[in-house]
Amino acid sequence: MYELETETENVSNYVNHLYEMVKHRNPHESEFHQAVKEVFDSLIPVLVKNPIYIKQRILDRLVEPERFITFRVPWVDDEGIVQVNRGFRVQYNSALGPYKGGLRFHPSVNSSIIKFLGFEQIFKNALTGQPIGGGKGGSDFDPKERSDMEIMRFCQSFMTELSMHIGPNIDVPAGDIGVGAKEIGYLFGQYKKIRGAYESGVLTGKSILYGGSLGRKEATGYGTVYFVEEMLNQHGMSFENSTVIVSGSGNVSIYAMEKAMQLGATVIACSDSNGYIYDPNGINLETVKRLKEVERKRIEEYTCEHPEATYHQNCEEIWSIPCDIALPCATQNEINSSSAQKLIVNGVKAIGEGANMPTTLEAINTFLDHKILFAPAKAANAGGVSVSALEMAQNSARVSWSAEEVDSKLRTIMKDIYKQSLNTSIDYGVPGNLVAGANIVGFVRVAEAMLAQGVI
Repeated sequence: MYELETETENVSNYVNHLYEMVKHRNPHESEFHQAVKEVFDSLIPVLVKNPIYIKQRILDRLVEPERFITFRVPWVDDEGIVQVNRGFRVQYNSALGPYKGGLRFHPSVNSSIIKFLGFEQIFKNALTGQPIGGGKGGSDFDPKERSDMEIMRFCQSFMTELSMHIGPNIDVPAGDIGVGAKEIGYLFGQYKKIRGAYESGVLTGKSILYGGSLGRKEATGYGTVYFVEEMLNQHGMSFENSTVIVSGSGNVSIYAMEKAMQLGATVIACSDSNGYIYDPNGINLETVKRLKEVERKRIEEYTCEHPEATYHQNCEEIWSIPCDIALPCATQNEINSSSAQKLIVNGVKAIGEGANMPTTLEAINTFLDHKILFAPAKAANAGGVSVSALEMAQNSARVSWSAEEVDSKLRTIMKDIYKQSLNTSIDYGVPGNLVAGANIVGFVRVAEAMLAQGVI
C-alpha cells in the first residue's frame, strides 16, 4: 500500500509539473489550460498502472500539436472595402488516422479556442472507434449580418490558404459554430477549383447533392440524446415525461430537442446568444427550425407566434429554470458553479453536454459531488464526428447509405461509447464517473497507437 501511495504521489507530481509547463508555454490560453487540466486529472491511475506512458513521454507529446497553422484571410466586402481576418488550423494528433475536426467562424476564435477544441477532438475521435485523428480550425470572421456574397468571398479566401494543408488522407475539416451547409459548399467549391479534382472526402457535413451523408445534420444532437438515454436507462430513468432545457438554438440544439421530444420529453426552454425563451407548454420545434434555419432570426421572435412563451434577455439565466434534464448545447463554459448549484437546487437529475466543454471544471465537480448523472462532451457529443467518419467511408466507397442505416450505426456507436466509458470508470476505481472513463478510453487508444509508431 505504501509503495502504491508513493507511486501515485510521484505520478501526481509529474502530471502537475507538466501542467505548469503547459501553462508556461501557452500563456493567456485559459480555455486550452482548462481542457488539458480536465484530461490530466483523469489519467493519474492510468499512468500509475502503465509507467511506459511516462517513460515514452506520451502526455508531453500529446499536449504539443503536430502542427499549428495560422494565416491571414483577406476578402472584399459589399462596399468594396478590404477586410482581413485570421485563419487557424491545428493538426493535433494523427496516431489513429487523418486529422478530423470542424471549422468555427466566430469573433471569439483565437489560438486558445482552437487548441482546446483540437485537444478535445483527439480523445473524442478516439472514443468513436473510427480511424480518425484530432484537429480543429476556424477564423475570427463573423458570418452574422454578412451577405451571402460576403460569406462566399471570405470562404474562398480562407480555403485558398487552407487547401495547401488538407486532403482526404491528410486532414478532413467539417462544420462547427458559424459553418453550416452554405459555408461548407463555398469551401468545397473553392477547394475543387484549386485542386482541379473532385475529392469529395476532403470535407464532411456536405450537402447530399455532392457527397454528403444523410443523418449528418442531426448527428450531434441525436447522438447526445442517445448517450444520455443510455445513462438514464442504467439508473432506471428515461426521457419519457421528463422536462428538458436545451441551451442554444443552432444545429446541435435543434436536433437534441427533436430527439428528446421523440423519446417523450417536454422541452421547455432554449436560447441564443441574446437571451432565452421559456414555454411551459413545450417548445414548438417547427417554429424554432423556421426562425433559425430558414429566416435566421433571433429566438425572441418565437414569442410573437406563441404568446404563452416568455423571452428573457440574459441567456445564462436559462439554468435557473427547474428541469429534470439539462442539455448545454451552445458554447464553452456556459454552466459555471453558480448555475450548477441552481440546477441542483431545482431538482435536475442529469446533464448531457452537447457543446464542447460547456461546463466549467468547478461545475463538473459540483455535479459529481452531488451524484448528478453527468455525460461529458467528449463522449456525449461525439455523434457528429462519428457520422462524419461514416461520410468519409461512403465517399471512399462511392456509395450512399439510407438515413435509417446511418442512424442505426450512430446509435450503436453512442451505446458503445457509453458502455466503454462506464466500464473503464469501474476498472479504474471511479465507478460512474464518465468524465474519467471517457478520458481514459480515448487516451489509452491514442497512447497505444503512438507507442506502436515510435517517437515521431
